[in-house]
Amino acid sequence: MGYSSLRACVEDLERTGQLIRLEQEVDPYLEAAEIHRRVYQAGGPAIYYARVKGCRFPMVSNLFGTLARTRFLFRDTLEAVRHLVELKVDPAVFWKRPWRYRDVPAAAWTMRPRFVSSGPILAHQTTISQLPALQSWPRDGGPFITLPQVYTEDVERPGWRASNLGMYRVQLSGNEYLPDRQIGLHYQIHRGIGVHHARALRKGVPLRVHVSVGGPPALTLAAVMPLPEGLPELAFAGALGGRRVRLVAGQPSAADLVPPLPLFADADFVITGTVDPEKQLPEGPFGDHLGYYSLAHPFPVLQVERVYHRPDPIWLFTVVGRPPQEDTCFGEIIHELTGPIIPTVLPGVHAVHAVDAAGVHPLLLAIGSERYVPYAAKRKPQELLTIANAILGQGQLSLAKFLLIVAHEDNPQLDIHDIGEFFSHLLERIDWRTDLHFQTCTTIDTLDYSGTGLNEGSKVVLAAAGPRRRILPTVLPDGFFLPDGFSEPRICLPGVLAVQTPREATLAHFCAAFRPTDAINQFPLVVLVDESAFTAATMNNFLWVVFTRANPAVDLDGIGAFIKHKHWGCEGALVIDARIKPHHAPPLVEDRAVSQRVDRLGAPGGPLHGII
Repeated sequence: MGYSSLRACVEDLERTGQLIRLEQEVDPYLEAAEIHRRVYQAGGPAIYYARVKGCRFPMVSNLFGTLARTRFLFRDTLEAVRHLVELKVDPAVFWKRPWRYRDVPAAAWTMRPRFVSSGPILAHQTTISQLPALQSWPRDGGPFITLPQVYTEDVERPGWRASNLGMYRVQLSGNEYLPDRQIGLHYQIHRGIGVHHARALRKGVPLRVHVSVGGPPALTLAAVMPLPEGLPELAFAGALGGRRVRLVAGQPSAADLVPPLPLFADADFVITGTVDPEKQLPEGPFGDHLGYYSLAHPFPVLQVERVYHRPDPIWLFTVVGRPPQEDTCFGEIIHELTGPIIPTVLPGVHAVHAVDAAGVHPLLLAIGSERYVPYAAKRKPQELLTIANAILGQGQLSLAKFLLIVAHEDNPQLDIHDIGEFFSHLLERIDWRTDLHFQTCTTIDTLDYSGTGLNEGSKVVLAAAGPRRRILPTVLPDGFFLPDGFSEPRICLPGVLAVQTPREATLAHFCAAFRPTDAINQFPLVVLVDESAFTAATMNNFLWVVFTRANPAVDLDGIGAFIKHKHWGCEGALVIDARIKPHHAPPLVEDRAVSQRVDRLGAPGGPLHGII
C-alpha cells in the first residue's frame, strides 16, 4: 500500500537509509538549492532540512533524485499501473493472460477520488510570508514553489472528472506582488490550466485555483504526467499511490461566483485563491530547465484567499537548472509507464526520446517505419515525414525544435537512448540536399530564448532512411583548414566538428569560405561555438550547447547551400551557429560565496562529508 502522507514517505526513506537529516540551520536563499544540486549530482539520498532559516517549517528535497529511489517510492503499485497501461494499449491481451492482470481491478478502484468530511489539511492556516522563501539562483525574481500541484476545474463541467492537476511554477513574492495577497502563476499556452482559464474568461467568472505542496508522493508525480485528454491526473495519482485520493470540501467565500474547489485532504500545504481575469504582472526571472534564466514577462496573478497546512507539515522542493537535475528522474519514470502508449497514438512510431541533456523540448529523437514504395531502388524518407508531422502535432512533443528521425528498417536493433549511436546512424545516411524540412514562424517552448520572440521560433526535421552514404571521420583529414579568426577545431562525435568562433564572425561568412569539395565536408555536421573545448568535452555539453542556443530557420546554414522549389538544402556540410546571441537569456551560475559555504559542509567533519 502506498504512502498516506509525505511524512510517512520521509520516515520510510530514513528507516531504509535513503534519506539524510541536516540538523544545522540551512538558508533557503541559495544554500538549500546548492546543497540539493551537489547531493543530486553525487547520486545521493533524499535530504531533510530540519532547521530552515527564518521559517518554522522543515523542508525535504531530492525525494525523486534517483530512478531506483523513485521506483522504491511506488514499489507496491508500479506493476499494476504498467498493467493498466498495457490494457489501454490493447484490451484484448487480457484474454490471453488474464492472471497477469489480476491486480488491475484493485488499481482501477483506487482511481476514483474519495470525498471526506474533514482532513489534516484543515487543521491550521498561515500566510505566504511564513512559508519557506526558497530561492534557487542568484538572479531569480524571488522565492518560488518548485514542486507545486496546481489544481483547477472546468467551469463549464465542474467536478474532478474534468479537472486538471499540473505543475506550473509559482512565484511567492517579489516584483510587484502584494505581500501575502498575490502570487504569480506561470503556465504555458497549451497547458490544461490554460484551457480552464479561457473557459472561465468566456463565462465571465473567476478561475479558482488551489496550489498544493507535499502530500502523498503520487500527487507530485501525477502533476507532471503527460496524460491523454479525458484521464484526470487525480485518477492516475490514486492508481500510482495505491489508495484513493482524499478530497475535502473547500470553505466557501461570500464573494464566490463559482463553488469552491475541493482540497487535497492529505496535502502538507494548500494555497487557495482565484486568478484575476484583468490582471497580469511580471513573473520571473527564474533559473529554468534549459540551464538559463527565463526572464520576467507578464503572467496571471493568483489572488490569495487562504493558506492551509496540516499538523507537522514538510515543504517539498526541487531545484531546476541545466540538466540533468532531479526532474530527469520524472522523465525516466514517465517513459517507463507511458512509453508503450506512443505507438498506439502515433501509428508507425517505434520510439520517441525527448533528450534531457538538451533541455527536453529542444531536441527530440524518433524511430519510425519507412514502408512507402519498398521496391524503390533508392530508399528515402517518405513515411518518416508523415510520422514527423504527426509527432509535432502531439501535445508536449509539439514543442520540439529539432526532430531527428530515422527508419527502423535500417537497423531494428538501434537503441534510441544511445545518443551517440543514434547520431552516427543518422549522419551516415542523411542527405542534406533533400532531408531537412523547416517549419518557420511557429511556436516553440516559452522558456526557449533562441527564437525570434516569446513562444516564437522555428523547427526543423532531419530525416534519414536508406543505406550508409559516408564514413564518419574521427580525426581531422588531410587538407583541412579554417578561415581566419576561426580556431580550435574539436571533434565532438564521429562526423561532428566544433569550431571556436569569434563574436563578430557570421555563419554566412564561414559557409562562404568553403567549396563542397573541401576537406571540412567530410564532417557532415559542423557547429560554431563560443568554446569548442567545452562543447566537445562531454556528450551532455555538446547536446546542451548546440540545441539550446540555435533557432533552426536562423542558425542553420550549409556549405554549397541552395533553394530549389522553395526547398532549402546544401551540397556540403550542414553548419549550426550554436553561439550565445545577444537576445539569449543568461546561463545559470552559482553564487561563489554560497558554493564555498556548501564546500565546508562536505569537508571532513561536515554533515555532508562522504556524500558530496
